[in-house]
Amino acid sequence: MKKVGILFGREDTFPQAFIERVNQKNEKDADGEPIVAEPVRIDKVLQGEPTDYAVMIDRISQDIPFYRAYLKNAASTGTAVINNPFWWSADEKFFNNALAVKIGVPVPKTALLPSKHRPPDTTAESFRNLALPLDWRNIFDYIGFPAYMKPHAGGGWKNVYRVDNATDFYEKHAQTGDLVMMLQEEIVFDDYFRCYCLGGQQVHIMQYEPRNPHHLRYVIDGPPVARELLATIEHYVLQLNQALGYDFNTVEFAVRDGVPYAIDFCNPAPDADVNSVGPDNFEWIVEAAANLAIRRAKAQIPGQDNLTWGNFIRHAVSMNNDQLSLINGQSPVTDKEL
Repeated sequence: MKKVGILFGREDTFPQAFIERVNQKNEKDADGEPIVAEPVRIDKVLQGEPTDYAVMIDRISQDIPFYRAYLKNAASTGTAVINNPFWWSADEKFFNNALAVKIGVPVPKTALLPSKHRPPDTTAESFRNLALPLDWRNIFDYIGFPAYMKPHAGGGWKNVYRVDNATDFYEKHAQTGDLVMMLQEEIVFDDYFRCYCLGGQQVHIMQYEPRNPHHLRYVIDGPPVARELLATIEHYVLQLNQALGYDFNTVEFAVRDGVPYAIDFCNPAPDADVNSVGPDNFEWIVEAAANLAIRRAKAQIPGQDNLTWGNFIRHAVSMNNDQLSLINGQSPVTDKEL
């Protein structure tokens, strides 16, 4: 028997619906053994010891460091963890924007800012390479006002500020403590979309209004959207998720003058509650997630690396191996050998 586990916190609707959907399908692995889903149960974590799960869906480790370490240990022994806990631990929003620029996906102009207060256990000498004051005039000219200031790593609309001018920026930046922030161009949008992406292949585009109360943000019976725009959005969603390697993510786009700008695409435990996303979107995500988990369970090979890695990492590993092989006088390895 291959077990699919889901690790979750205060969520109610999605985890149970996901478990029921997987079990209703009565799928079997290559050996004819059933694939079953259940809540993850942890009674001990011992280094290097495998879990009972072929696949685990992670919905909570962003808030629980113990779970993140547990998932890394599980992944190292063969569990296919969705999403890759090693990459998620390293990822952050500013890098995502830089990668988007590299692969040709439009993003708002963005600058990285050092924390207003020094991190714990550091002194002024720790920042000898940082020119203070920063070149604020150049930064402000590049971004423009109004702008948004947000943490370079984080989510849930926490610690997000709209700033109208330099004075407003300085006042609000003083409130951010030791958070590393980004200053980002405001995109005054005509349309806004939130898109699920599952397995780096399936995309579900939802009209969205972020200025509404949380339970009213997913737009029902919105105006028609041009096919060309939807096709562009889908293409960008796939580009971003395949580059980053996320199995389960959402991407948000603000459309200005017909151009979709990726606003937020590091959200690998996205909202999937029926009370906020609505019944139709909920049905799509439950079915797609169940099918993804079953595919990954069938493909899982015990004791091996069953994680998903994005193109950015795969290409970096391939190039590094080529360089090492040349240094050692060997032929470079191929992608298939990796």
